[in-house]
Amino acid sequence: STSFALTMMGDMQAFFIEHNVRNYYSVSVSGYHIAEAGANPISQLAFTLSNGFTLVEYYLSRGMKVDDFVPNFSFFFSNGMDPEYTVMGRVARRIWARAMKARYGASPRSQMLKYHIQTSGRSLHAQEMSFNDIRTTLQALYAIFDNTNSLHTNAYDEAITTPTTESVRRAVAIQLIINREFGLNICENPWQGSFIIDQLTDLVEEAVYSEFEKISERGGVLGAMDTMYQRGKIQEESLYYEHRKHDGSLPLIGVNTYLPEAGTEETIEGRELARSDDAEKQQQVDNLKAYQTLHNGQSQAALGQLQRVVLQRENSFTCLMEAAKCCSLGQMSGALYQVGGLYRRNM
Repeated sequence: STSFALTMMGDMQAFFIEHNVRNYYSVSVSGYHIAEAGANPISQLAFTLSNGFTLVEYYLSRGMKVDDFVPNFSFFFSNGMDPEYTVMGRVARRIWARAMKARYGASPRSQMLKYHIQTSGRSLHAQEMSFNDIRTTLQALYAIFDNTNSLHTNAYDEAITTPTTESVRRAVAIQLIINREFGLNICENPWQGSFIIDQLTDLVEEAVYSEFEKISERGGVLGAMDTMYQRGKIQEESLYYEHRKHDGSLPLIGVNTYLPEAGTEETIEGRELARSDDAEKQQQVDNLKAYQTLHNGQSQAALGQLQRVVLQRENSFTCLMEAAKCCSLGQMSGALYQVGGLYRRNM
């Protein structure tokens, strides 16, 4: 359930503070899955930052100090092809720094938002599949020029398969060529000060604050979730994207415009597809059963203790650390579902 999941997040952060864990992120506040589900860049950024602020408010309500936990936060965004992605990072950092300083009185270290970019999986297409590397390269430039802390470049064949060795090497090469060969990359913030970047930064920031207001009107992030606001907005934006893709008003080269001549289409048949065979799948099942059998005596006691800790409202993460030594993920999740409840969305 949402409330129990939030409680567990707080337990984990309390564990980090108690044990002075500084070189590991307790949470990745993710917007990537929001964008992959269909959200536009404004919604992705607004929903992700509002989720981050919700965690801040919850941790503060449990008596934690802002400078003890915010340095353990990281953020995770998607970069698509839209111009707004050009300024995703700088807008996020500006909003976060202003809030941390003015609202929470946080230290300069806590005002620094750290984020990861993954290029857009949703922008990869099975048609003219090799063109995907061009899209990924441009998205990587967005991210690097906006000073992302880390970057994941997708493989061109992810439109149809788990990446193959060849496609992964090409995806890595995109980053290497930009970082080692592309001359403009030696300059930090090469777009800084240009009219379009400054204008976009202000426009995107204004749009994000407007979205914050809509979320606040619905009782904040948790209240908006209860009324399915975020989910509905993502679905509407996804439908809008798909409609434009199919009617051609959103030009996608090789997909709905500049199509190859008949008989010259890129062939997918015969390409290497990364697939597990039945023997590999069964090996995983057998390994799990063997692990559970080996630790059966310990696991039942550990799962019982985990449930007791949750019911007594003690720190569940401390107990999870011990349970993980002898229990599978499925066993621990199952035990927690029984005492913490399942997520039920309003219909």
